[in-house]
Amino acid sequence: MDGLPAKKTSHVMNTETELDKWLSLVDIANAWDLVLAFSNQPRCLPDDVRDGAQQIIRRLSAWGIPVDVHDAEIFLSIPMSASVCLKEGARLTAKAAVFSHHIPEGITAPTVYVPAPVAETRAARMHRNYADISAGHIHGKIVVSEGFASPGKVMEFERKGAAGFVAVNPGARSHWGSCTSIWGSPGVFEMPDRPGIPVGAVNSVDGLPLIARAAAGEPIMLKTEMAEGWHRQPVPVVEILGETEPEKFVLLHGHYDSWEVGVGDNATGAAALLEIARVLHQAPRRPRRSVRIAWWPGHSTGKFAGSTWYADNFALELDEGCVAQINCDSPGCRWASEYSELAWTAEAEAYVKTSIKRTTGLEASGGRPHRGADYSFSSIGITGLLQQSSIIPADIRRAKGLYAVGGCGGNIEWHTEADLLDVADRSNLERDTKMYLATVLGIADAQVLPFDWRAAVASCLAALERYEEAAKGWCDLSAIRTALETLSAQLERFYLAVVDGTIPVKPANSLINSLARLLIPVDYSSVAQFQQDRALPVPSLPGLAPVTACANADDMTKAAARVTIIRQQNRICANLRDAIALADDVLRMHQVVETRPRSNTSARG
Repeated sequence: MDGLPAKKTSHVMNTETELDKWLSLVDIANAWDLVLAFSNQPRCLPDDVRDGAQQIIRRLSAWGIPVDVHDAEIFLSIPMSASVCLKEGARLTAKAAVFSHHIPEGITAPTVYVPAPVAETRAARMHRNYADISAGHIHGKIVVSEGFASPGKVMEFERKGAAGFVAVNPGARSHWGSCTSIWGSPGVFEMPDRPGIPVGAVNSVDGLPLIARAAAGEPIMLKTEMAEGWHRQPVPVVEILGETEPEKFVLLHGHYDSWEVGVGDNATGAAALLEIARVLHQAPRRPRRSVRIAWWPGHSTGKFAGSTWYADNFALELDEGCVAQINCDSPGCRWASEYSELAWTAEAEAYVKTSIKRTTGLEASGGRPHRGADYSFSSIGITGLLQQSSIIPADIRRAKGLYAVGGCGGNIEWHTEADLLDVADRSNLERDTKMYLATVLGIADAQVLPFDWRAAVASCLAALERYEEAAKGWCDLSAIRTALETLSAQLERFYLAVVDGTIPVKPANSLINSLARLLIPVDYSSVAQFQQDRALPVPSLPGLAPVTACANADDMTKAAARVTIIRQQNRICANLRDAIALADDVLRMHQVVETRPRSNTSARG
């Protein structure tokens, strides 16, 4: 239980010596064989994705590893072509964004330039809203702006009446990407929310002159051709049953579809999962808990549709048995020598840092997960780790003139035709595969789950303090503070009692896992259980986001905001009330503390 108080005895079965034995079983030649195969196999169009799945399934079957192949029905939006035509007839090649409006005949309109800042990190490059741009400034015009065609930009521009959007990507190649805020396949209520304007991307060579034209309001024609519809796509899943608690499992996952051959994103990740499946299947013994390994389709052209399909169709199994989900995206890339932009839910931070240091000798840093990379399980309430893998150090990126991208270890070939075999690094893939294996085993084989909910509560309290400052004089958040402080005190007693053996392993794990179901939705989601938040920034305690958004609003807007905030407070306080009750029951059962009267944590308007 890394990150917990110093303990008298170990609660982890896989000691460092045992862990070394597990890691020694990794033969990177197996993973590299799949990387080589995928480097010659596009995995974007539905038939190509099915062929890619067979590459994985054949290898698993050859090793005698049972694999369930689910036939997932998912909605895909495949960009077929796009172009920007200038007034003199010149044509610029573009890439249509996933879920762009289909308008192959094109739309002609004046352009307008909307400046955008340059993102410094791969999380920051995802989102930028333009609330300060007036609707009158862009209404009826095609917006031209630097950066990527992210959902926040597209929503803002469309809401203010833009006729279209051309994103000027920062490099010599334009990048594929998605412009919808809908997470996963759209349901009947989400279908009408698909983007209603054409969205495309051009490279900087063409884009910088286009910006100059847009500054003068010159008209252009923007064409985007999409192939959209429902498709059956394979979801291979391997389950390595645990020895002691087979009903509990770690979900290790990553996507195998890609743009073109997509080596760094994500042939390397699919290959790492394959080798980890082999090691766990052929190892002399099984870990305490089960490990499920899943390969997703629909990540690229379906906005994480494969992982969302699994979250939908196996929701109750995940709710009942999943102790953690670990995403494997873009490991083993060229020059990626550090773990400096990782992501984790707060309770897992200390464990991840310790595990990576122990396995690789490297320090890890990171923070809150952004809303991306197949993190499709937050509303269920599952601890999340890693999101992405190793990355090129910032000083090397600067020296090489690289800009922030969302994968490939920071290589700017990400989401382009140039994501070829030379983006992968065999030695780095071996290191990262062992890192993922060690991270999985440290959870699957731990007697007590290594998650520290005191850190999560502390993170919530820090976020609440910021909201309280914005709420002064117009919104009362005291019920949430009372509940968080009560839970914090309980968790201090709980973890000390786990370490000294007062609370046995089974009830300790039960509470740790139950807290995930209650606290993850509070801090990483604002929707009901089993629903999906939009693909937009999700701040800490996202239900309280209207507090800061409306802090300087007029009285009528604040009154409306209070309605929303009170409802979200009730949702938050109900989960905290249940967490407090569960902790109280465990502490009382093992005589750690006397029974305490349970407080009323309802919100007040």
